[in-house]
Amino acid sequence: MTTPMPPEVRARLVREIPDELPAGLPDWLHPLADGARRIRGSDLTQFLPPDDADVRRGAVLMLFGDGVAEGSHGDVLLTERAHHMRSHPGQVSFPGGGIDPGETPVEAALREAWEEIGVDPGGVEVFGTLPELWLPPSNYAVTPVLGWWRDPSPIRVASPDEVHEIHRVDLRELIDPEHRISVRHPGGWNGPGFLIGDDKDVILWGFTGGILTRFLDFLGWLPAVEDPPVHDLPDYMLAEYVRRSPGSQARTDSMDILEPEEDEA
Repeated sequence: MTTPMPPEVRARLVREIPDELPAGLPDWLHPLADGARRIRGSDLTQFLPPDDADVRRGAVLMLFGDGVAEGSHGDVLLTERAHHMRSHPGQVSFPGGGIDPGETPVEAALREAWEEIGVDPGGVEVFGTLPELWLPPSNYAVTPVLGWWRDPSPIRVASPDEVHEIHRVDLRELIDPEHRISVRHPGGWNGPGFLIGDDKDVILWGFTGGILTRFLDFLGWLPAVEDPPVHDLPDYMLAEYVRRSPGSQARTDSMDILEPEEDEA
C-alpha cells in the first residue's frame, strides 16, 4: 500500500524542468546535467518507443545526493523490491511508476518517490531528464528524471510488502572495478551489473543497471573492466522466471516499472 500524497506535499511538486540549472547545484553534478542534454536514447538502449506504438508511460527518479558516508563525493538513491513479490522480486531500481492522467514525467517521478519511500519533493531540485526509453515486454516508455537532493528528508520503507530496503549508493563505490560484475540469467541474458549494499551482496542489474552503466560510461566516469566476474542471480530473484511455463521468455528488461496492483493481479 503506497502512502497517498497530502495536499501540502503535492503543492511542492515541480511540474517541468527549470530552464536554468538550480542555484547551488554542486559542481560534480554539472557533467550529469550537461550529459543529459547531449545524450541520445540510442546511447542508452536499443529499445526506443516506436512512433506508431500505443505505449504506457512512466517515469523514474534518479536522485543524487551529497552522500551520507564520511568522505563521500555523491550518491544515488535506489530501492530494493520485496523478495516475495510476484513480479521482479528483489530487483534494485529507481523510485518510479506510471504517469497518471494530467501529470508530467517530472511530477510522476517525484510523486512516486514520495509514495514509495517518503522523499519530500520540496527538497529535490530537478535538473534534467534522459531520453524516453522503451521496455518492450511491458510496453512502458520510461522517462528518467534527474534530481539533486538539496535538502534530504527522512525516508522510510512505506510498505514492506513492496520495498525490502533503501540504498544510498556511494558513486565512487559503485564504479569501483571491484564492485563491477557481469550478470548471467538462466534465460540466456547476460549484462552489466554492480554489487551494492553494506556487504556488497546485493546485485544491481537489468534496466537500472543498464541505464547507470551506459550513462556513466557516456560521461567518461566508468573505468573499463576486463572480464568482470560472472554472477548468477539468487533464487529469490528467479522466482518469477521459474513460475513461467517452459519455453516462455522471462521479462528480463522490464524490471522497474510495474505497479504494485499489477503484481497482485
